[in-house]
Amino acid sequence: MIMLDRVTHRLRSSRRLAISLQQHLDGAADWLAQAQDVSADDGVPAYYNAKTKRWAASYPETTGYIIPTLYRYAKLSGRAEFAERATRMAHWESSIQLPDGAVRAGTMDADKIVPTIFNTGQVLFGWAAAWEETGAERFRQSLVQAADWLLSAQDNDGAWRNFASPYALDGVNTYNTRVAFGLARTAQALDDERYAQAAKTNVDWALTQVRANGWLDNNDLQDNHRPLTHTIAYAIRGILEVGMLTDTPRFVSMAEKMADSVASAQRRDGALPGRLDMHWRAATRWSCLTGNAQMAIVWQRLAALDGKPKWRDHARRCMDFTRATQNLAASDIACRGGIAGSWPRSGEYMRWRYPNWAAKFFMDALMPEVYD
Repeated sequence: MIMLDRVTHRLRSSRRLAISLQQHLDGAADWLAQAQDVSADDGVPAYYNAKTKRWAASYPETTGYIIPTLYRYAKLSGRAEFAERATRMAHWESSIQLPDGAVRAGTMDADKIVPTIFNTGQVLFGWAAAWEETGAERFRQSLVQAADWLLSAQDNDGAWRNFASPYALDGVNTYNTRVAFGLARTAQALDDERYAQAAKTNVDWALTQVRANGWLDNNDLQDNHRPLTHTIAYAIRGILEVGMLTDTPRFVSMAEKMADSVASAQRRDGALPGRLDMHWRAATRWSCLTGNAQMAIVWQRLAALDGKPKWRDHARRCMDFTRATQNLAASDIACRGGIAGSWPRSGEYMRWRYPNWAAKFFMDALMPEVYD
């Protein structure tokens, strides 16, 4: 408790600083720009390790869904150079797309190049945004090839059982509803109902894995008995967004039930425990900052749907905590503006590292508060 009390005191103290939401948002954007600039290509390194002072290799999966974040930020902030960065990322993604249309597992220095379902689903977001923003045929072709590959790999019941990541648990994953979300987004961008139907079929399968209390089985990278809030939020948002994009109210209702259960685990300081057990109870003392930001987005989306104040309150408190962990004056410039994997940074998830996806979801959660 002493360590947590010290952390809480530091966070409360930092909140007294006159740092605007815009400054927090710009800091995360600048961190992502720095990350792209230090890469060996136009992708974004997976993370910066504050212990070893080294950047990882570029990560195709997460670079893919950073693209729409930067396009939106460029439009809202007036910083047009971020749209140019996003387009460079999209061209890079197309240049490394596998011949069958899939996206590889892991980072660019991975010891083997294999196609994987989840990573391919995440890059759909980037190609869809790049196609809509630029009209470049290259991006439409990459989007179609990747989405068609996902359809060809999908089982009849909607699950994906083949082409799992070699860096996660074997077997079927319910957080693949985030892939279904990517397909529903592709259907929207291309006006092709095939992709929307495949998305609905996957979510229908995922809901067969739901327990009476709304708990989703098979929903973690390493420990299905106590999944990360990161993967829990992936799954919930996938269910919610597919429900919204395909006008399927029962999906939205289930996502709302799950989001309410996650909210029941929110701590007094606003953070979520980094892992939850099957009774929606805290399974760790550290917090997963990525999961915090992702759940804030889910709650924001629900607030926009039904107007209930409780959703915005959960989101605000979670982001207050997460913002307070961001150091905009760090002596190590590679940490400045980034979002750590865990808080404290010694926590189990991405220990001592600043993953690019944490900054991405942090920006996504802040933009509605800054600009809407």
